[in-house]
Amino acid sequence: MNFTVIGGGIIGLATGLELNRLHPGANIRVLEKEDRVGRHQSTHNSGVLHAGLYYKPGSLKATLAVSGIRRMVEFCQANGVAHEICGKVVVAADGAELGRLRDLFTRGTENGLRDLRWLSREELNEIEPHAAGAAAIHVPEEGIVDYAGVCDAMLRRLREGGVAVVTSARLLKAKPAGRAWRLETTAGDFASDFLVNCGGLHCDRIAQACGENRLTRIVPFRGEYYELKPSARHLVRNLIYPVPDPKFPFLGVHFTRMVGGEVEAGPSAVLSLAREGYTKWKVVPADVFDALSFPGLWRFLRQHKQMAWDEIKRSFSRRLFCHALQRLVPAVQESDLAPGGAGVRAQAMQPNGTLVQDFEFLERPNALHVLNAPSPGATASLAIGEFISAKALALAGLPRPHCSAPAPA
Repeated sequence: MNFTVIGGGIIGLATGLELNRLHPGANIRVLEKEDRVGRHQSTHNSGVLHAGLYYKPGSLKATLAVSGIRRMVEFCQANGVAHEICGKVVVAADGAELGRLRDLFTRGTENGLRDLRWLSREELNEIEPHAAGAAAIHVPEEGIVDYAGVCDAMLRRLREGGVAVVTSARLLKAKPAGRAWRLETTAGDFASDFLVNCGGLHCDRIAQACGENRLTRIVPFRGEYYELKPSARHLVRNLIYPVPDPKFPFLGVHFTRMVGGEVEAGPSAVLSLAREGYTKWKVVPADVFDALSFPGLWRFLRQHKQMAWDEIKRSFSRRLFCHALQRLVPAVQESDLAPGGAGVRAQAMQPNGTLVQDFEFLERPNALHVLNAPSPGATASLAIGEFISAKALALAGLPRPHCSAPAPA
């Protein structure tokens, strides 16, 4: 049986690893359009290991996050990838947020997180002396990781296992050939019995190239970061997060210490004019048309017009961005902020303007399309890869075999 995974991001690589583990007799390849793996969402993110605090109990995100972080830590330990379980605090900035903080604590407990702790203001300051809030939750299982290192380790493991990883292989056409596929790419043509679409920012277009209707559309949102200058890094020890506001679809700005010692502050959440638009000024007309011609985006903007306007203003104003950060760390000043990096989130959106919150899959007898893989996609990539692989094997008529071998580490 011949399997092709389209997309060499962290979930595509993890899917290749898991397919090879669960069905070692299969012929597996991974196609990546860039000249190396993990170029987009996999490495343009905050570098956090998420434990599953925020996600609705019983959701796929919650289940995969809890098992996924433990598997990811094991993988990093076994493969020498830089990481640290440093813990995170989620801070209620004032009394009005205490109810939502209590709900988060309950949610985290139901999701199976270990050793969650409610913190008073004084206990918060023992962990993060410069954070301000009425109370907080300490999440000791969360941490930080070098996701570029994870992708490199996955690539090495794939090649050691005999999986072909072909770079500079952008999909041009996908033609049905009976129950199989003929895939035309910039690296040549490939035949495949089964296709797994892990295309991330372009997953909806890949599905369309395979003959599917794009009911769910990827709408790109850019997250922009500042870095704390070295003189201000002492203001943040590890991870300081806000309590999410249920009226808004995104988490809000926070502070993240990176594995290299830098401290990121952000991100914003602004509509990107390119699916790979890591600067304000990058514009891809086809991507702009794709977004603006989608009725769901206009419905989303009508529902969240104040939030969208506030995010645009913060994107162009260091002062306003700093003001948002000061809700968590009042001592941070505008002069402490230096321009940082950016990432683009592949946000799946429905025609009614609703953001798809959980993982979403489209199943066919000869294909499995991953149409939404939001955070904790990177953290939980190995668990997600196993879930995708088991689905793919079942769809292909190859029931998941009993496998006594451990998960890749």
